[in-house]
This record gives sequence, C-alpha cells and structure tokens, in this order.
Amino acid sequence: MNYNTSSFLALRISVFRNYLFGSFISEIGNQMQIVAVAWQIYEMTRNPASLGLIGLANFIPIVLFSLIGGLTADKVDRRKLLFLSQGAQALLALLLFVLTLTHLINPWIIYSILILFSTAISFSLPAKQAVLPNLVPQSFFMNAVSWHTLQFQSAIVIGPAIAGFLIGGFGVSSIYFLNALSFLVFIIGLAYIKVPLNTAHKDVEFNVNSILEGIKFVAGTPILYTTMILDFLATFFGTANILMPIFAKDILHVGPAGLGLLYSAPAIGGVLAGVLMSSLQKTEKQGKVIIIAVILYGIATVGFGLSSFLPVSIFFLILVGFGDMVSTILRNTVRQIITPNHLRGRMVSVMRIFFQGGPQLGEMEAGLLASAVGGPISVVIGGVGVIAITLFVGYLNPKLRNYGSKELVV
Repeated sequence: MNYNTSSFLALRISVFRNYLFGSFISEIGNQMQIVAVAWQIYEMTRNPASLGLIGLANFIPIVLFSLIGGLTADKVDRRKLLFLSQGAQALLALLLFVLTLTHLINPWIIYSILILFSTAISFSLPAKQAVLPNLVPQSFFMNAVSWHTLQFQSAIVIGPAIAGFLIGGFGVSSIYFLNALSFLVFIIGLAYIKVPLNTAHKDVEFNVNSILEGIKFVAGTPILYTTMILDFLATFFGTANILMPIFAKDILHVGPAGLGLLYSAPAIGGVLAGVLMSSLQKTEKQGKVIIIAVILYGIATVGFGLSSFLPVSIFFLILVGFGDMVSTILRNTVRQIITPNHLRGRMVSVMRIFFQGGPQLGEMEAGLLASAVGGPISVVIGGVGVIAITLFVGYLNPKLRNYGSKELVV
C-alpha cells in the first residue's frame, strides 16, 4: 500500500487508523442490529406501521437529548464520554440478546430499548464526529472524512449481509450478542488513542447559553443551515430502509438473505463514492455537486420503488447510496472545517437533529404510508418528493448553488 499517494494521506496517521478500525467494527455490529430489529418487529406484527414506530422510537431522544449531548461533547473529555456511551450501548445490546433468547421480548420492549439506544447515541455521536479534526492535520481532513465515510459504508455492506445469513441460521439473538462485542472492540481501540481529543472544554460552560451559542452559530452560517435543511427534507421523503422487510418478504420474495443484500446495496454505492472522493485532491463547486447528488438519490429511489426484480432493485439501491454519500462527504467536510473546535460537538448535535431526525421521521411516515397504499407506492412518492424539494431548496438558496470553498483543497 502506497501511503504517499493522495488517496491514503489520512491513513499515514496511526491514531486515525486505530480509530477507524474500532469505529468500523462497531458500525458493522450496529448495522447488523438494525436489520435484526426490523426483521424481528415485522415477524412479530406483519404490520408496516409497526416498522414506522422504530423510526419514532429512535427520533424521540434526538429531540430531547441531541443538544445536551453536543454540549457535553464540548465540555467534558470526549474520550471518557465515548467510553461511557459505547459501554451503555453494549449493555443494551446484551439486554436485547438475553430477552430474545429467553422469549421475553415483545415489540414494546424493543421500542423502549431503542429509545435508550438513541439516547446513548445522542452523546456518543457528537463526540465521535468532533474528535476527527483532532486526529489528522487540517490538510488531510477531506481525505479523513472520505475514509471515515468509506469505512461506514463498508460496514453497511458487510453488516446487513452477515445479519441476513445469521438470522436465517442462528436467529436474531445472535446479532444482538455480536453487536455487544463490537462496542467492546471500539472501546479497546479508544484506549490506544493518546492524543488530546478535546482541547477547549475549559472555556465551555454547561448551561442553556452554551447550547444557544451552538444554535446561533449554525443559524448564522448559511451554508450550515441550508445543507442541514436539505438533508432533513431529502431523507424525510426518501428514506425507504425501514420498508426493506416488506420488499424482501412480499415484493421480491427473497427471504432473510435477500434482506441482507437489500440493506447492503446502498452501501456498495457509498463505498464507490468514498473511493472516488478519497482520491480527489480538489472538489470545486461543492454546492452544485451536493444538489446533483441529492437529485440522483431521489431518482434512484423512484427506480427502486418501481422494481420487482432483485438485480434491478439492487442496481437502483447502489445509485441511492452513491448519490447520498457524495453529498454526505462534501457536507460533512464543509461543516467540520468551518466550525471552531470548541463548537464542533454542539454543531454536530444540531446537525444530528436534521440528518438523523429526517430519516427517523421519514421511517415513521414511510411505514404509515405503506400501510395505506403499499410499500412500492410509498417509496415512489418519497423519491418524487426528494427531487421536488431539492430543486426547490436549490432554487431558493443561491448561496448553496454557488458554494465552492477553497478550504477544501487537500
């Protein structure tokens, strides 16, 4: 492996490599659990609306705790915060394992545990995002974001594929146990990172004014709030992941193994996007590229909704992932670079309300709409909504259309 080429700049940094590996293993476990929860809920209920409630369970803590979690990530030692939040998620995954193995599980218990999971994520996600700039020089940062996104997308390919086969062979309880172990791998990886992960926490007060400081920073930076709004609306309309069990069982008739492929397919496109973006030394006209990528995401979503043939469905899902990740890498790079270190946790917490709130509410909307008009029509309507809203937001925001930050040269 030649680390002197532009594609591998960030991987020259050992602490970044260690962090990337631990995050990769943990994310594989997390993606396996997402598949297991959706399959288990649908097996219990056979009701699309019950799948929508998964999104609601994940969304409630986003509203209640994201801003507090972001402030905490700016105030306390981010390494210790990650130890605690990742440990809590490991214990919750272990609880799902025990309850499923002893047949004491039911949908409402699962929803309750998901609320606790999302609460823990409200504290871990801002810390995980905020530490990235501390691991690599700024000149390597876009490359680091690309690699971080690439490992995330690779985990989404690997995790669901493994989950599909394990569910068929060993049941969903095996998934929960392996997810608990994956969090421990990440915690061990953190122990080997010795560089400071939060250098500004002494200047941050733990109060409402500090939360408002983060909100005001985002509200006063047009490229931040514009991309967050676009992110929220596009994922609200376009999210179809929660309906995958319906497509696997009732539309494509491919079972658990096929379900794993459907969940993995968007990540294949994401991996391709990550490889492409990691090899670029300069990306000009970021705003226009973001808009085009989100429109591609919407068009591919429509194509998936219209398909009843597995290879065609996988093709369109790959395009979904490609468009989504090109946009994600550019948006995350812009946000991290223009945000001061002492505000990064709070910026990420505001961002989480948009980039995770959109898909979680979108899952609820998709589940309810699918119960009324069917899964395929629900997905097609969502894809059309993505295209329309992206064109509308792009038209109303010339600063987004014309954005091209010179700071993104690496």
